Amino acid sequence: MARNPYEVLGVKRDASDDDIQKAFRALAKKSHPDLHPGDKKAEDRFKEINAAYDIVGDEKKRARFDRGEIDASGQEIRVNPFARGRGGGFRAGPGGGPGGGQEFAFEDLGDIFSQMFGQGRGRGGPGGGGPGTGGFAARGTDESFRLEVGFTEAVLGAKKRITLPSGKSLDVSIPAGIDDGQTIRLRGQGGAGAGGGPAGDVLIEVKIAPHPQFTRKGRDIYADLPVSLPEAVMGGKVEVPTVTGTVSLTIPKNSNSGAVLRLRGKGVAASGGKPAADHYVTLKIMLPRDPDPDLDTFVRDWSSKNRYNPRS
Repeated sequence: MARNPYEVLGVKRDASDDDIQKAFRALAKKSHPDLHPGDKKAEDRFKEINAAYDIVGDEKKRARFDRGEIDASGQEIRVNPFARGRGGGFRAGPGGGPGGGQEFAFEDLGDIFSQMFGQGRGRGGPGGGGPGTGGFAARGTDESFRLEVGFTEAVLGAKKRITLPSGKSLDVSIPAGIDDGQTIRLRGQGGAGAGGGPAGDVLIEVKIAPHPQFTRKGRDIYADLPVSLPEAVMGGKVEVPTVTGTVSLTIPKNSNSGAVLRLRGKGVAASGGKPAADHYVTLKIMLPRDPDPDLDTFVRDWSSKNRYNPRS
């Protein structure tokens, strides 16, 4: 059973959206599978963190969870229409028996019967539908699932296998460029219909795992690229990681931190008539980690002869 998402993220129920997002990012970065290869506990922890953020990181889902409409795994909490008390079923007033002021709430019962009989009376109209159908045909129920896919799988497309509660396995095609929260519908794979009615569908909500280096805006991918001081001043070729592998990128001479360079066609793969998107890298000049007396001397001598104000 899924844990309370607030407890998973270590935040209070009244935490702000920013606090929840900060907590998620810190935990996701700490437990990312890439940092713990082969560690099943870290992988399970990472999945739990993502599932919790999927609930409380979404304004609508968070509100529904707080109202008790969905559980910690995001599944609907079904209300028994025959349950006593507020919210469905019947409520007995003073006296309890006939004439004693009983109050019946028919709204939920009406929904049930309209769903059962609103599909028509079978193929042959009233009285049709064949033996044992009760004279009506009803569509099967839809079954909802949540599927986590990796960042790269969402960018390039992939095939994933899911197993239904019935034990049946299905191969799901993840289209390249799918968005976080998007739903894939598998028609006719849900609950069986009644009285000859059609089967329901399987609805799969896709949750995309974050990547430690890359982010996505639409179909383009963005990442920071650390470069050394000599590379920034004199330029040169450097190796850059992308979702399809490492590529060579030319750094122009006299490049500043914050400069953005584009790798064409290295973003979301071409699909649906759309061309491949791009990968953008933002240069970040990194000085040596340890102090270097020679560099200090050079900069001091250079600065005395070359005055400039980068903030002017």
